[in-house]
This record gives sequence, structure tokens and C-alpha cells, in this order.
Amino acid sequence: MNPIRYHTSRPHPWHGLRCGNNPPRIVQAFIEITPFDLVKYEVDKESGYLHVDRPQRTSATPPMLYGFMPRTLCANRVAALSPHAKRADGDPLDVCVLSERPINKSDLVLDVCVVGGLQMLDDGEADDKIIGVLVGDPVWDSARELTDLPPMVIERLQHYFSTYKLHIGEKPTTSIRDVYGYERAAQVVTAAMEDYNEVYPDPLLKPLGGV
Repeated sequence: MNPIRYHTSRPHPWHGLRCGNNPPRIVQAFIEITPFDLVKYEVDKESGYLHVDRPQRTSATPPMLYGFMPRTLCANRVAALSPHAKRADGDPLDVCVLSERPINKSDLVLDVCVVGGLQMLDDGEADDKIIGVLVGDPVWDSARELTDLPPMVIERLQHYFSTYKLHIGEKPTTSIRDVYGYERAAQVVTAAMEDYNEVYPDPLLKPLGGV
């Protein structure tokens, strides 16, 4: 039996994991937040561990699993696909994942089939949210386009991201400028991978296989 290659220490979830088996269609997601979380967790860029970004200010919780794609970066190429953006947010590309069975823990990785996305601006910065379904999901695995999902699922995502940073009495800083299908989502994922490779070209950052 051939031994399986493995990491001798925990890889950084942004830089040490693969973007996916067949991007831009099949990607990998590192999950930071679940629909059960009342606190926004976010990966610490230096250590790779989850930390508390902030308690959720409103009663809303994310309607899907929420995280990011490893080895992606929202920079110039991603910003160019968002005509109203001043720049991109400089973070890895966010992804929302639909699963029929509840997944109530974060700090995990899973495979995602990309079907579309939301073109979001956050204080003038491009902050796209890619939408996908859990690979192998007994209900959603056949979805290949955003139109394969119930409209209410997308409406809930739009509402959440339009209000999740809202402070009562202040103008919202986020806005959804477009809702798009797979073709545009594939362009955004590809642009984010290319942005990452331009900023982080060091081959020492490339992960071992099988992770």
C-alpha cells in the first residue's frame, strides 16, 4: 500500500489548503460561520486560527454555511469585475454553502459546487459572495445554476448581507449590486485565484496533495 501524503503540522487554512479539485466549478471552502452562530468568527490572517471578529449585532444569522476559498484573493482582477467598486477588500473570496443536513460546527473544510454569486459592495469595496452547494448533498448535489435553487434561499442571503453590518440610525455600508449565475461566478473565482498567485507566488506555500 502506498502511504498517503500528509502535513506534519496544521496547514494555514488560507495559504496551506487547495482552492479545490476542479476550480472554478468544484472548489474547497473553509467554514468560519454556521447558521447557528450568533458571533462572527473570522480566520486570523497571521496564525490561521479562528478568532472572534464581533458578536452579531442584529438577530439575523447567516442562512448558509459561510467561509472562504483557500488560495484566493480579492484584489485588482476581482475589483475589475465589479463596475461600481473603488477597489477590492483584500481578503480571500467568500463563499456561502447550501447543505440539506444541518452542519453546526465551523473550522472545517468541505467541497463545494459553485452555482452563482452576489456582487456586493462593502463601503465601496468589491466583496463578492460566491454561492454553492455541498458536493454529494442528497438534495442539492444536482444544482449547477443559481436558478436550480429556490428564490427564497437567495433572498435570505441578499437580506442577510444587506443588513448584517447595519447599525440602527446609520446608513448601511453594504449593498447588493447584482445577483449572477455560474458563468459570472466562474470569472470571479478565476480572477481571485489569479490575484492570489500574483501576490503569493512563493512555491513553498503550495500544499501537499490529499488535504
